[in-house]
Amino acid sequence: MAGVRDDGSGQLRCRDCGQWKAPEEFCSNSKRPNGRGSYCKPCFNIRSKASYAKRVKLQHAREVKPAREVPDGHRFCADCGSVKPLAEFPRNRADSSGYATYCKPCHNTRTRETKQRLYGGTREYHLRSRYGIGQAEFDELLAEQGGVCGVCGDPDPEHVDHDHRTGWVRGILCFNCNGGLGQFRDSPTRLARAITYLRGTTWQRVLIHPGVYQMCSPTRGRPPSPRS
Repeated sequence: MAGVRDDGSGQLRCRDCGQWKAPEEFCSNSKRPNGRGSYCKPCFNIRSKASYAKRVKLQHAREVKPAREVPDGHRFCADCGSVKPLAEFPRNRADSSGYATYCKPCHNTRTRETKQRLYGGTREYHLRSRYGIGQAEFDELLAEQGGVCGVCGDPDPEHVDHDHRTGWVRGILCFNCNGGLGQFRDSPTRLARAITYLRGTTWQRVLIHPGVYQMCSPTRGRPPSPRS
């Protein structure tokens, strides 16, 4: 009988499985004198699932699918219907398991479909989520630049340049110019020093006579290596 303590052990006996267990292995029940329910947690879960299935059948005239057996370290993907290792699922802090509901291929497919449905494609989603502009604004800004990179003038640039401090979009640049500004940390001082450095270390090819050039030495730096 539940609630009966073993002689001096402090354990309780489950009414379903008949095993003696520690009180912590029973569900809490404030209505009982000992504060614990009549069934251990595993037996209580079995009873709860059976009760739920019975209610669903009576109220909705349908059967509840039996619980799926999933090995430890694995998870079931409802989209592809496969049981896969947890490593094949994306991380998700919001889920109690720490992993997403769908495996990586199914998760990626769902993500692409969502971006297509809400934004018309991955490109539009990326522009709006990262820079707050769409493809139309991108095209308009590029047209204002004459269709070329805002720094070097190369045609058909594809990268949005923005102020990393404020997030404001500044222009459309090619890959090299956009990356270069980032490497110089958007610092005019660093860029000015780089210009001064190049002027002081780069040998200049100067025309001294029609068809004749001479390499002029910079203020510092090594001479160019002779060609073999």
